Amino acid sequence: MTQGRAGGYRILHEAALRDYLAGLPDLAAALGGQPAAWSITEVGDGNLNLVFIVKGARGGIAVKQALPYVRLVGESWPLPLSRAHYEYLALSRQAELAPGLVPALLHHNEVLALTVMELLEPHIIMRKGLIAATHYPRFVEDITTFMARTLFFTSDLALAAADKKEAIAAFAGNHALCKITEDLIFTDPYRVAEQNRWTAPYLDVLAASLREDMELHVAISRLNLKFMASPEALLHGDLHTGSIMVTDSETRVIDPEFAFYGPMGFDVGAVIANLLMAYFASAGHERAPGERRSFEVWVLETVERVWSEFERKFLELWRTEAAGDAYPATLFVGEKGAVWLEAERQAYMQRLFADTVGFAAAKTIRRIFGLAHNIDFELIEDPQRRAISEARAVRLARAMMVETGTFRTIADVTGAARKFRDWQPELSG
Repeated sequence: MTQGRAGGYRILHEAALRDYLAGLPDLAAALGGQPAAWSITEVGDGNLNLVFIVKGARGGIAVKQALPYVRLVGESWPLPLSRAHYEYLALSRQAELAPGLVPALLHHNEVLALTVMELLEPHIIMRKGLIAATHYPRFVEDITTFMARTLFFTSDLALAAADKKEAIAAFAGNHALCKITEDLIFTDPYRVAEQNRWTAPYLDVLAASLREDMELHVAISRLNLKFMASPEALLHGDLHTGSIMVTDSETRVIDPEFAFYGPMGFDVGAVIANLLMAYFASAGHERAPGERRSFEVWVLETVERVWSEFERKFLELWRTEAAGDAYPATLFVGEKGAVWLEAERQAYMQRLFADTVGFAAAKTIRRIFGLAHNIDFELIEDPQRRAISEARAVRLARAMMVETGTFRTIADVTGAARKFRDWQPELSG
C-alpha cells in the first residue's frame, strides 16, 4: 500500500506516529487492540534514520522514517528524503527477484519518507550475532541466492538494453547517497578529513601512512571510478552484516537506501569484507586464548562458500536464464560457440572476483579510519587490543587492494587472513 502526496513532511515521534498508524485501517487491524495500548519503541541505532517497533494485541510492525539530515552527524549534514523512495523501489524489486529474503512491505508514504514493513522476530542483526561467536548455518545459502538473483536479473545478461537503461534512470536520482559512498569509502580515509577517526594513538602512524601511500591512492581511485562509471546491476549499496537480520533458519536483507546501478563486486565485496572484519575482531573478544578458534574457522569457511556459491549460482543463471542483449546467442551457435561462451563466462567471473577483492579491501579500510565504524571492532574494550585487530585487517586489505592480481581464488584471500591473524603490528604511542 503506497500513499500519495497529500500533506507535507513532518517527523513522526511517538504520539504522531500512533495517530498516523491508527488512520490506516489495514495496519491498525494488523496491530489489533486500541491504538492507545500499542507499544511504540524507537530502536534506530543506524546512521541515518528513525526506526520504530510498534506492537499491538494482534501483532507487530516495523516503521522506518528518513530524516532530512544524517542522524549520526545532525542537521549540519542535510540529506534528501528521496532516499526513502529509492529504498522502497529497491525492496520492491528485490522482493520480486529474491522472494522471502527481504522484509515484506506493508505501506509507503513518499511525502513522509516513511515505510512500514513486517516486524522481523526473533531475527537479530547479524553483526551482533557474530560478535557473540554465533554460527549461522543458513546464511550462505540465503545471501548467495539474494546476490546472484538480484545482480544477474538486473544486469545486461538478463535485460534488454532499453529496459536496463530505464532501470538505471529510475535510480539515477539517488546520487546524494552515492556521494556519501564516494567520499566516505573511496576518498576520506586517504586524506585529512574532519570526520575521520581511528583508534588513537595506537593507529596514528598507520593513519598517516594511508595519506602518503601513492600505490594505495591509485588503487582506491580506480575502484572509485569503477563505482561511479560501471552500472552493471542494481546494487543494495550497503550490504554489510549490519544490514542483514538472521536466525538459525532465516536470513533477511534490510536497508537498501543506498541502492543504485553500479559494479556487482561492490555488493559481494561488502559481504566478504564484513566477514573478514568479524574474523580479525574475534581475537579481541576472547576471554581466554583460543576460545573462539572454532568460530574463526567457521567464518573463513563462510567467506569461501559465499564466493563459491555465489559464483556457482550466478553462472547457472547465466547458462539457463540469459535473455539480455549482452552476449547474444546468435554469436555463439553450435559446439564451438558454446565452448567460447563458456570460456568467456569464466573470464567474466574472474574479473568480477578481482572487483570483489578490491571493493572488500576498500570497505575494510573505511570502517577503521573513516566516519562510521563497525561494532565488531568498537566493542573490543581494550583500545590496544582493538588496534591490533584493526591493524591486522588493514594489512590484509592493503594487500588485497594493491596486489589484487595475486589473489586468484577465494582461498588466497582466506589463506592471507590466516597468515595475518596472529601478526603483531608495531603500534604508535
